[in-house]
Amino acid sequence: MPLLVLFGCQWGDEGKGKIVDVLAGSADLVARYQGGNNAGHTVVVNDKKYILHLIPSGILHPDVACLIGNGVVIDPEVLLQEVRALEEGGLDIRERLLISQNAHLILPYHRLMDKAMEVFRGKGKIGTTGRGIGCAYGDKISRQGIRAIDLLEKDRFAGKLRIALDYYHPIFSKVFDLNCPSVDEIMDKIFPLSAEIGEMVVDGVSLVNEYLEQDRRVLAEGAQGVMLDIDFGTYPYVTSSNPTPGGVCTGLGVAPQHITDMLGVAKAYTTRVGSGPFPTELFDETGETMRQIGAEFGATTGRPRRCGWFDAAAMRRAVQISGVRDLVITKMDVLDQFETLKICTAYKYKGKTVDIFPFGIEDSGEIEPVYETLAGWKTPTTGAASFDELPQAARDYLARIEELLKVRVVIVSVGPGRENTIIRCSSFWN
Repeated sequence: MPLLVLFGCQWGDEGKGKIVDVLAGSADLVARYQGGNNAGHTVVVNDKKYILHLIPSGILHPDVACLIGNGVVIDPEVLLQEVRALEEGGLDIRERLLISQNAHLILPYHRLMDKAMEVFRGKGKIGTTGRGIGCAYGDKISRQGIRAIDLLEKDRFAGKLRIALDYYHPIFSKVFDLNCPSVDEIMDKIFPLSAEIGEMVVDGVSLVNEYLEQDRRVLAEGAQGVMLDIDFGTYPYVTSSNPTPGGVCTGLGVAPQHITDMLGVAKAYTTRVGSGPFPTELFDETGETMRQIGAEFGATTGRPRRCGWFDAAAMRRAVQISGVRDLVITKMDVLDQFETLKICTAYKYKGKTVDIFPFGIEDSGEIEPVYETLAGWKTPTTGAASFDELPQAARDYLARIEELLKVRVVIVSVGPGRENTIIRCSSFWN
């Protein structure tokens, strides 16, 4: 029952989509376990770029089934837009794309509420994407959410919609001075999509477990990263779900003992989108160079990503929480032109030196990074086909990351394409 979990170890945007795509060729099922269309996974195949928001990154392999798990929140309009875009690109996906019947839906009032709350927060805004993700998760937890299975029956969908809107109407009118969509407006807009979506809805829990019982390979795909986890990230500047491996069990309905391997993904440097603490952030020419070379602009929003040096102290927290021992390092090629590089090995915090990211930090000014300087390699890495072909300074850089985090770097990405991937292990399917 091989179940491999792949997840981000930083603040998201680590390049997980490409790595899922690379590994999915050996999988039978790729299952997304949390997040919504606030995440964007970019995959390049034969020089063609695909940006996926809800659909698992394994969809580009014609023989791989893909499941959107119950831990994901789904905007029906966005999902079908994504399906059609892939079909227009020549991909046949409808029989391979499946949706867990227990997945909650993002509806128009969630998007409206998300944007209204960000305005309401003012200077304390979180920096959400405005896609309604957090509000949909909020309804899930307060037990007034609407799920994929509810969309399949008109009366059931309308009845649950009325209950939700009875709650939302006074909040929109009295707190935000906004008009809330009516039941009829949402029914007219969303319910016609049920015919297409209904063909994909399945018992996702049974599906995943049947694959595992048949000893077929399942790849669980996470969105965002550990440092954005709702419980363990830089709260309140976090996402609304659990990107950590623990989210796999609740987001797909599998028992912990089924997880046979884990791969954490991190960039060779660090980025972050939105508000929140980011100790190694660079505000100078170096940071801008990283942004431009790495094309560090959000796949979902287009917002410029904040860029900084590799943060081993934050990564230690991710390693501690996840228990990961095997690491993927992406975007090594972005560092090719730097004369020297820095790694944050610890922080100065409240008069002490600490080597792990403290909980409760809400502002970067509360902590000061402690840096170690390493030599750059000033040589292109994109053409490297094996670890031994990397410049010695690049290998030293990776070795230092391994030493600081007590992990193995098992995959190195040196470019956007599938072919720009160095795999140091023969198999991840234990």
